[in-house]
Amino acid sequence: MSTSYDQIAKEYQASKLLPWRTHIERYTLLKLTRGVAGMQVLDLACGEGYYTRLLRRLGAGPVTGVDLSQGMIDLARAQELADPLGVRYEAADARAIDSQPTNDLVFAAYLLNYAKDYDELLAMCHAIVRSMKPGGRFVTVNNHPSDPPENFETGRKYGYSKKLDGPLVEGAPIHWRFHLPEGTIEVTNYYLTPATMERAMTAAGLRNIRWHPAEVSPEGVEQWGAAHWRPFLDQPPIAFLDCTKEWAP
Repeated sequence: MSTSYDQIAKEYQASKLLPWRTHIERYTLLKLTRGVAGMQVLDLACGEGYYTRLLRRLGAGPVTGVDLSQGMIDLARAQELADPLGVRYEAADARAIDSQPTNDLVFAAYLLNYAKDYDELLAMCHAIVRSMKPGGRFVTVNNHPSDPPENFETGRKYGYSKKLDGPLVEGAPIHWRFHLPEGTIEVTNYYLTPATMERAMTAAGLRNIRWHPAEVSPEGVEQWGAAHWRPFLDQPPIAFLDCTKEWAP
């Protein structure tokens, strides 16, 4: 069953503040994006605009955030109204966005893992390519396809766990659970192999596909100690990758 983010928008927003999301997820993603000053950026699956606003504050512009959930977009627009940064938000399916190929960077924190099969993933990748300049970059983080089910409870010390229904086969639902002070929320991803992911990206016109290890920020090491993060880094639950849109012949 797909996740209804309209019903958990505020709770999912709170999950962005878990230490691992700050010191590993955010740190690694921003390291991969490198400098964004002056870049036109499209943030797909932007949620309540956490990264959209962060990229804007780092100097990107213009910046547009797109999310399927109207509830998430409402939260994003409320933040923009309270603290205007000039970010535009749109409620839309990332697979069907009508965007011109003008973006220097397409960014997506947890988009590809919502594809249930190759065809849905290919549609996402085609939308990414349609939105990007030739030579533009796509940077993303998703559920790690090589994270084994026996590791799914390791994350409880960090505030999350995963649950698998049945065998780990293509299209299998993987339920992420965020254990927050306010209670536990659940979101559903779908398992696709790295080979399937790369095949769809390549078919859509993305090249130079590179997988990157999770890294912890110096502040995270100083605050929590290196040993605290070792189980996460040894078998990371999330995977980072970047690639580029091929130039037209």
